Amino acid sequence: MKKTINIFCAVLLMAGFATTGMAQTSATVSATAAGSKLIVPMTLTQTSPLHFGTINVLAGTGGTVQLPSNSTTRVISSGLAASTISPVATNAAYSVTGTMNATYALTLPATIVVTETVGSTAVMTINALTARFNGAAADALVSTLSATGTDDFTVGGTLTVTEAQISGIYAGTFPVTVDYN
Repeated sequence: MKKTINIFCAVLLMAGFATTGMAQTSATVSATAAGSKLIVPMTLTQTSPLHFGTINVLAGTGGTVQLPSNSTTRVISSGLAASTISPVATNAAYSVTGTMNATYALTLPATIVVTETVGSTAVMTINALTARFNGAAADALVSTLSATGTDDFTVGGTLTVTEAQISGIYAGTFPVTVDYN
């Protein structure tokens, strides 16, 4: 009888190890990483042109006219003098619209070439362009759109007049680009 009980226990023990165990093979979690960011296209509108005003060239010496980004008060080197004849100096001014509270960057050219408009091929260069965003204390090239998705900025630069510069009216165009960061 003892032998029968041992055999019975052995069979029972083997049957216990031979059964398939049920383990968890899947898991579920609520994902919080889904979403999207929508932006609206930016618009850039020029509200005023960049103009250095009327300048007198003294005795053919040439010089520079600096127009700060936040002021129409020109800094004129010797060899040139300010004139009261129209047009007066103006900063280029721009309005930007886009996605509210978004940061964006401004790109200005390194040099602008302006050409005499009456028929000569005389040119002058404008460089050292700077920009001042609405309400900013210093020049910068990055700003943030307001809670309504707007911003404004003005541009200044330095005009170089050579000693043999031909008198006339000079004009040209230049690219200004804004884009989200």
